[in-house]
Amino acid sequence: MTNWSSLSVKNAIIKIKDREMVLPVIQRRLVWTEEKMEMLFDSLLKGISFGSIICIEEEKDSRPLFAFREFTRDGNDMKSIEIEQLSKTQLFVVDGQQRIQSFYMGLAGTHNSKRLFFDLYSNHKESEYSFKFASNSSDDVLKKTTKEHSNLAIKESLWYPVYDLFERLSITTKARPIAKEIINKFNIQDAEKANHIKINVQTFFNTVFSNESIGVSKISVNKSKDIISNRQYIVELFRRLNDGGTKLSSYDLMSSMFKGFDYKMESFLDSVVSEQENQDIGINQDVLIKLMLILHDKPSKELSDLTVEDAGFAASNFKRIEESLKATRQFLKVTSLYNWFAGSKKRSAIPLYFLTYNIFHSVHSTDELSTMFDRFDTNDKNCHDMSVWLRLSLLNKVFSDGGKWVPNKTGIKKIHMVMSENKGKTFPVKELFAVYKEHQLDFLDKVTGQNINKFNYEFTLYLAYNGQFMVKAEMFSLSQPYSFLTKRGFGKNEIIHVANWHHSDPGINHTKRKEYELHTWLENHIEDAKREGYLSRHFIPNNPELWKVETFDKFIIARSKLLAKKIQSQLE
Repeated sequence: MTNWSSLSVKNAIIKIKDREMVLPVIQRRLVWTEEKMEMLFDSLLKGISFGSIICIEEEKDSRPLFAFREFTRDGNDMKSIEIEQLSKTQLFVVDGQQRIQSFYMGLAGTHNSKRLFFDLYSNHKESEYSFKFASNSSDDVLKKTTKEHSNLAIKESLWYPVYDLFERLSITTKARPIAKEIINKFNIQDAEKANHIKINVQTFFNTVFSNESIGVSKISVNKSKDIISNRQYIVELFRRLNDGGTKLSSYDLMSSMFKGFDYKMESFLDSVVSEQENQDIGINQDVLIKLMLILHDKPSKELSDLTVEDAGFAASNFKRIEESLKATRQFLKVTSLYNWFAGSKKRSAIPLYFLTYNIFHSVHSTDELSTMFDRFDTNDKNCHDMSVWLRLSLLNKVFSDGGKWVPNKTGIKKIHMVMSENKGKTFPVKELFAVYKEHQLDFLDKVTGQNINKFNYEFTLYLAYNGQFMVKAEMFSLSQPYSFLTKRGFGKNEIIHVANWHHSDPGINHTKRKEYELHTWLENHIEDAKREGYLSRHFIPNNPELWKVETFDKFIIARSKLLAKKIQSQLE
């Protein structure tokens, strides 16, 4: 059953302050930008309709369907609470929260420690109303925002804090005396300026205090049904409402659905995603939700198929998931692979899913999971096999798009199939490699001087340098500079061979380095006492004849062997 009513913006703010209007846990956090909030106030004063809001009306003394949180006054996240019985009738906003939240912060709070300001010289004749978030009235952002008002003699702005205007109007409930106060405060003598202030203050008062511009659709829930059925009904409504307004991603919606089934999911998602080391390796909300589905052996689960059972699995395994992720991070550290994931947000999360899957489904107790790799033992077969699988998978670009399978679909499905058949066992590295070969992924399980250029060149260099560096293009340079090689007739593909790249030592001037052939650089710019260590560190053959441009092809062969030997040693 649905009832319709309307509210003024002011009365909506009162309901928020009195906690009569709240946000159910299924709602995501504030996502609107300051610019979008400013435009909302402009639209309000223009009289443009911004749509109705939809709420669940929960009656006094009843148990609400969902845990809830208050609207934020300053943009900081509020925590959801769950109660057994409501002390008053409440409206749980399921659609329209971004608009209502924007009104609340603009009129009665702040955003990023900034208040909303209204230009009282705004061109009301053409309904052009200027609003801006700023630290104070002298903020540079307001000076830069000020424009000459078209078709007006006024060539300046009078930025006034909306918070103060709202507070004063709330007390007097009349616009004219407040306009006079402002005119006197700023000693406005110009009649046109004073008239603009009067009209703009009156327009603000009318649209915020008098007009019932917020349409409210109140949904009543049949409490004779069981609570799970009602939650599913509202969550499905929430999903359908996402067809309008600010779009949620499928994972945002999954997050809302999980939280709808168990409100503790909110704090769990927040705590895991906010963990700095999880952020470092790319564990965001989307990755975490996909991980939970994979751990539950539902890798292909679609949003529309999400069930109470899925939420129940996640809710009952909070601790084990957290500890498994901690063990995954520790594994990456002890095997010198942490920096690979921490060095770029573009890394595929697929290997993290299945490393964590193996750990999660291991026979260890939950309390023991996080310490699995605290003391790395080279004889630990599981750790060794995980390491070899990850290194060879990354070298062979198994998780990169453009290959012979779609990693996020076929790849996940096929890898999961093998992993699920080997729960509680050591990591099934041979079985996974068999799947790669079955799908003709051009998978190579050994690194040699002849094939080294077929692998992911970034990861090849990462392994060569023991994972000490977060691989970034600007940190690497050509051993034999490009300009000297092209003069000798070498083509681009020969020049950018992986064996012609090396990590640049700190303090090296790249521009200056490009001016010298390799032999000149080594002989004149690397001290005799340090040269042997330099050559060893950068896998440069200790043969001066190979440092010359004319022997570049032989240099590549020799250095490829040195690089391959180093990398292959990490795969045995």
